[in-house]
Order: sequence, then C-alpha cells, then structure tokens
Amino acid sequence: MRDALDERKAQDRFRELRTVPSGSNVLNFCSNDYLNLAGHASLKSAAIHYTEIYGTGSTASRLISGNHNWHEQLESRLAGFFGHETALLFNTGFQANISIIQALANRDTVLLYDRLNHSSLIQGARLSGAKLLRYNHCDAGHLKELMLRQDVQAAPRRIIVSESVFSMDGDRAPIDTLIQLAREYNSLLMIDEAHAIGITGSEGQGLAGRRDGIDIYLATFGKAAGGFGAFVCCSRMMRDYLINFASGFIYTTALPPAVTAAARAALELFPQLSAEREHVSNCSALLLAGLKKIGIDTLASDSHIIPVVTGDEKTTLALTEALRDQGIYVVAIRPPTVPDGKCRLRISLTAAHTRSDISRLITAIENWYHENQ
Repeated sequence: MRDALDERKAQDRFRELRTVPSGSNVLNFCSNDYLNLAGHASLKSAAIHYTEIYGTGSTASRLISGNHNWHEQLESRLAGFFGHETALLFNTGFQANISIIQALANRDTVLLYDRLNHSSLIQGARLSGAKLLRYNHCDAGHLKELMLRQDVQAAPRRIIVSESVFSMDGDRAPIDTLIQLAREYNSLLMIDEAHAIGITGSEGQGLAGRRDGIDIYLATFGKAAGGFGAFVCCSRMMRDYLINFASGFIYTTALPPAVTAAARAALELFPQLSAEREHVSNCSALLLAGLKKIGIDTLASDSHIIPVVTGDEKTTLALTEALRDQGIYVVAIRPPTVPDGKCRLRISLTAAHTRSDISRLITAIENWYHENQ
C-alpha cells in the first residue's frame, strides 16, 4: 500500500479528502446540485414529514421486510414521468450500473460501450464477463462498424450502453442514432441519464426520457434532484428480472423514507423549473464563449458541465490552488478518471450561479494563464 501511495504522489495523482469551504465569498463550481434543490424547502419539508411518520430506516432489503408503500409510490411516479411501463429504485447510480449490467450480461453477451462511459458502467462490464467492445466517443459510425462484425452478429445478446450527458466532457450522446441502431441490430439499449435529468428536457425529463426504444433508462437523485439514490425505468418483465437477478438490489437495505420523500418532491418540482434550466443554459453559453476567447480547450461541451483542459497534472493542480486562494472552489480531474494528457478542471454550473460569478471565474483563469505562460 505504501508503494502504491508513493507512486501516486510521485505522479501528482494522489487524492485526499477536503472539507468543502463555506461562506458568502466562496464560489463552488464543482457541485452536481444543478438546480440548487439540495437546500430547497419542499425537499426538506418532505424528508422531515416522512421521517416523523415512518422513522429513519426501511429496516431491511425489499425482498425481506423493507418494501414499503413509499418505495412503490415513488416508482409509480417515476415510470409515469419518464414514460416507461414501470420503475425500480436502487441505492446509488454506481450500484445500479454494476448490478444491472452483471444481471443482463454474461460470456455470451457483447457489450458495446462509448469509450468515455462512466467508471461504474465499465466496472459492471468487467464483472459480468461479457465481451466488451468500446466504440469511439459519440461516434455512431464506429458503433455501426462494430455491430456489423460477424462475432457481434452471432452473439445471443447485444447491449449498447451510453451516458446521455457525459460526466467529464459535458457533451451529449447521439440518442436518436443509438435508438435506431439498437432497433436495426436487435440490441438492448441502456442510457445513463445521471447528469441530464432535471436540468435538460422541457420538463426536466432529460435527453432520453419519454422516448421509445430505450430498454434501460437509468438516472440518479444525487445530482439535479438534490438528494440521494437512483432508479431504472423499464418494462415490467425487465423489472421482474432485475428483482430476481440484480445482486445490488437483492442484497442491500432499501432506501429510507426521508430519501424517497425528497426524491418525490424534486420530481414534482422539475416541470416548474424551466426558468432555472434556461438560466443554467445561458450561464453555460457565457462561460464557453469566455473560455474559448482566451484560448481554453473545452472539448465539445455543450452543457452545464464544462471541462477546462489543462493537460498535465502539475499545471492542473497549480491552477486549482490559485483559484481556491481567490475563493473559487474547483477540483483537479486527473488520470485514471480522464486519459493521460487530458487533465482538467471540471466546471459544473448550477442555478445558483450569476453572470457576475461567471465573469469572476473567467477573469481568474485568464489572469493565471497570463502570469504563468
């Protein structure tokens, strides 16, 4: 362990926990609370109310004595809101991705993955033992080439897996084309909407919500919904299958009542937050334009997640510390989270940010580059 930690330090890749700074002068640009709901009165009130009625825990896994009406009511609302036959709750997005993929895939399965999919999706693929084929990021042409391979065509099951809004690059998957390819080549399609629900779509339904042709629609409550937990929307047969074969669902204590109450409250708020979504979109356009004007590489981002690509670890860490000294809280994203040479700051925009905040961030980055190049 000591050798491994020393190697991380030598590579400038050592990580440690930091307490999030507070105060009116601190600008947090790395929160996933995109709609500023974590402190919303409706979510807090709902969580308190459910705690007073039902207590603090679900007391068991759902297949034992932990299945309660508040779970089933939330699942019913999720299915209706996102346009699927039914839904199933999980405790986290990471846990859901790992256990769902393990349940659906085996050695006879071919998994076709976007190269930049989240670690949880990759870990699920590795644990399943399936054949993993990664297609170039958001490259539907390359995906089709892989689908045409003889070994892929001969596989008993094919599953296409992609995020919708990518968590590190901030760009968007070609959802329409993925649906078309899944239909054309008789494949299951799994879309992870963790960073899309609430903050995209006319009513916060994400990029892939209310769309036919998506077999596994997965998202979390831990980002724009301001809470905790995850869910999958799917067919009733798929739900029955996951209840029986997804180990991450079977062998864990169910979500507590307060968490489900907050999630339900967020879901009810989503359609009312079009102004907040538009505000975040405008802030994103302002920040992207400002960063590009000073020559910063933001990749192909067109969302509320904007990478400031810096290249190497030392530069990234130095810029991060300089911004923190000015009351701007960001984090350095380094390998293995991103590829070598693609270190970056990951800027997350929320409804709490103002145009003045964006200008302050742009000026701070521009000044640092002028002083250090």
